[in-house]
Amino acid sequence: MTEQTGGGPLAGLRVVEFASVGPGPHCAMLLADLGADVVRIDREGGNGWANPIVDRGRAAITLDIRTEAGRAASLALTDKADVVIEGFRPGVMERLGLGPDVLRQRNPRLVYGRMTGWGQDGPLAQAAGHDINYIALTGALAAMGEPGRATLPPLNLVGDFGGGSMFLAFGLMAALWERERSGQGQVVDAAIVDGVTSMMTMFAGLMPSGRISVERGDSLLGGAAPFYRCYLCADGAQVSIGPLEPKFYAELLERIGAPDTLKADQYVQANWSQRAEQLAEIFAQRPAADWTAILEGTDACFAPVLELDAAPYHPHMRARGTHVEHDGLLQAAPAPRFSRTPGQLRGPRDAQAVLEGWT
Repeated sequence: MTEQTGGGPLAGLRVVEFASVGPGPHCAMLLADLGADVVRIDREGGNGWANPIVDRGRAAITLDIRTEAGRAASLALTDKADVVIEGFRPGVMERLGLGPDVLRQRNPRLVYGRMTGWGQDGPLAQAAGHDINYIALTGALAAMGEPGRATLPPLNLVGDFGGGSMFLAFGLMAALWERERSGQGQVVDAAIVDGVTSMMTMFAGLMPSGRISVERGDSLLGGAAPFYRCYLCADGAQVSIGPLEPKFYAELLERIGAPDTLKADQYVQANWSQRAEQLAEIFAQRPAADWTAILEGTDACFAPVLELDAAPYHPHMRARGTHVEHDGLLQAAPAPRFSRTPGQLRGPRDAQAVLEGWT
């Protein structure tokens, strides 16, 4: 994929990103991929988390925002921006003279995005924390893992990116849409605890009726069901199965040669433990490549469990162009996809050229 100019559904959107870590940079990457002009304000020496993929598409400048000169330069940038993204603890930007009240008084159309874990207020707002702590408070972390064992954190996908950067991006787009009617910007308080709580609504809504549980021993989607989990194969690799529907479950059992005794009473939880052992024995008899040849592309709801460095080379991922080579790196293509104004990968951009366009 070669760099293009002027493309993407967000072409012309001006974004100032105060450098941070985790969800803020990921949100800025999403905006840049879809055509936004993102100018990142770095501090001298960076923050130790330079990432050639997540940081793509930005024009970076180095400013010490603790100084009067750095503050003045930042204000000059945000005066021309549509969006600001910052990820400091509540009150930090206000103490620096760069809080939303100051910036929006100068630029009333500015949408000011604030990315935190705990949110801008509440008893924990000033406490340090990370993804694992935020998802712990929402009920999501307790629902993950095996009964009787300490929870393993699901990387930082659920909090930082699922409940964080994605909700920040959604909030910014909603505020920009509203601005088209009111002519006014506003502050977007994107808290990971709020986002993950929203993500848990399917479970919260179905639990009272008994249709679903997040208890580890009987959680349908948490690994308790024998037909919705991963299994080790003869070569030590894993495969995933997820035939929730009876007709898909029947197809899986037929294709793997499972005994007829497994076919009835799929959702009777009393059978789950024993059936999981039986399925584990079956999958352990062949290497993952054999099961892939037997099950992939069928209605058995199957996929091999791939390592991160192997995922780009799977035939489906290659056919869709889910990964592309850019600047010598194999990396995720812009998502989601647009029929008329597709996103595009861009490498580091020249800050002076971008800012000249802003004038």
